[in-house]
Amino acid sequence: MHQLSRIFFKKKVLIYGLGLSGYSSFNFFKKKNHVRFFDDNYKKFKNKYLKKFFISQKKILKYNFDYIIISPGINSEKCELKNFLKKNKKKIFTDLDIFYCHNFKNVIIAVTGTNGKSTTVKLLSDIIKSTKKDVRLVGNIGKSILNEKNITKKTMFVVEVSSYQIEYSKIFKSNYALLLNVSPDHLERHKTFKKYLNVKLKLFYNQQKGDFAFFNKKNYFIHKALKNKKIKSKVLHVGDKLNLTNRKFIKNVYFDNKNNQQNLSYIFAICKKLKIKKKNILKITNNFKGLKFRQQMIYNSKKLTIINDSKSTSFSSSINLINSLNNIFWILGGLPKKGDKFKLIKKKNLALKAYIYGKQKKFFIKNLKNKVPYETFLNIKEAFKKVIFELKSKKYQTHATILFSPSSASFDTFKNFEERGKYFNYLVKRQKI
Repeated sequence: MHQLSRIFFKKKVLIYGLGLSGYSSFNFFKKKNHVRFFDDNYKKFKNKYLKKFFISQKKILKYNFDYIIISPGINSEKCELKNFLKKNKKKIFTDLDIFYCHNFKNVIIAVTGTNGKSTTVKLLSDIIKSTKKDVRLVGNIGKSILNEKNITKKTMFVVEVSSYQIEYSKIFKSNYALLLNVSPDHLERHKTFKKYLNVKLKLFYNQQKGDFAFFNKKNYFIHKALKNKKIKSKVLHVGDKLNLTNRKFIKNVYFDNKNNQQNLSYIFAICKKLKIKKKNILKITNNFKGLKFRQQMIYNSKKLTIINDSKSTSFSSSINLINSLNNIFWILGGLPKKGDKFKLIKKKNLALKAYIYGKQKKFFIKNLKNKVPYETFLNIKEAFKKVIFELKSKKYQTHATILFSPSSASFDTFKNFEERGKYFNYLVKRQKI
């Protein structure tokens, strides 16, 4: 057995947090290790089998664990075991670390960034799959990295990695690492933009010679942060626009906006390194439908387009889409993220009105006042109702776009952005357009 594979073998392991990541770690470890778990919301768990492995907070403090596997959702400074974690910082690892220790010989492509991760990894994995290779799409996209079966030496992994996952990881490394973009996000956890950025960059500091790092060459913050840091991997600079040669072959309207074009520029860059033929890239790209609730076109006619972008949880994830459209009826609201700034610049020919919903109206009004006309509403339903009324009163004189791009988290009303997106689709389906 290789040394890396032995790190977590026959050890006393505490799993903290039993969400998707924690549960997969538990199943991975339970046969070959002495495993116990703790969760701040343990009382909500009804599984009798799992209760056998639960350890109380009092016993944890007396128990000498070799390793602590922490779930991404755990904030070490705001959880029940914060003092324990602080004392045992060196013992903390993640499911990414476990995964790498057992699959370090496989080709691993890791993608991170503030926006566009899910779209990029999905498109990239589809392109690789079109070459008949065994590729697995895992990570923050919703597929646990430890649940994959029948892995061979030829298996490749495309991993979506969030800042929450990277934060506590120590061993995880990828052959190819992509940082798509970076803007202030998750500051309620990382506190400052600098700390958030440095967490993202951890993905590249673990790389070795022979590995490849892909960055946006025009991003000032990235280059400033890397100035005094030595990265052993080969750094490849990616532009924020598709070159004209590639652009003229892209027929898919999904890639008309700046965000998705930038994502696509990374796709072309890494596919070149993977020696994937351009015909494969173009075929898959031109037929790519996108992911649910990520700039998803749910209705389209000569006079009206409706886009469900419920995944938009910050203004930076909405702005490029807004700049690529015209005559926009923009529905937004929810829980604003700490540090988010609405840098909206008035543009010629941009017809934009905001329909703000929810309890945090003041935040959005403050950021949009004197920039765009706006109205406020109690909820999404009322906002959408008013949009339809205004559209019908104008009798669709020009092509219009209803853009549901909340620019905020969903937890004020919904479990997650998926539930929020489904609700908006329900409203559209009910409405006679």
